[in-house]
Amino acid sequence: MRSHRAEIFTRVVDAVFACNGGFLAAGDALTEPVGLTAAQWQVLGFLEDGPATAAEVARRRGLRRQSVQETVNRLLRNGMLDRLPNPADARAPLLSVTRRAKEALRELGSAQVGWAEDVAGSVSQEDLETTLRTLRRLREVVAQPRLL
Repeated sequence: MRSHRAEIFTRVVDAVFACNGGFLAAGDALTEPVGLTAAQWQVLGFLEDGPATAAEVARRRGLRRQSVQETVNRLLRNGMLDRLPNPADARAPLLSVTRRAKEALRELGSAQVGWAEDVAGSVSQEDLETTLRTLRRLREVVAQPRLL
């Protein structure tokens, strides 16, 4: 029998999954005009700060390495990423955004701001801040090794 707290937590997980689906659909709609998907945008957005390996992107974004690698391969084929030598590990090249990717990200930036302003306007600042703190804490807790 589940405790009330466990039941609420399970509802939180369900709500996060539903939000993620909605965020991905919105991301796909925002990225479609520049020929990207939400998943590709996520990878490019991470690499905008500087070169990294696919494994680093996956780890920092909380994604499966295999799915990030598939996205990276599409971005490489589409001319959005370049491979650079990695002095730390010759088997894991560093990935860098191309000029074409930078232009797409710049165009997406203004569209994303408008979308975020619209959505955020429907939720109080206090609720947004509480949600952010809670999700960050849950990510820390879930990352800790636990027996299942």
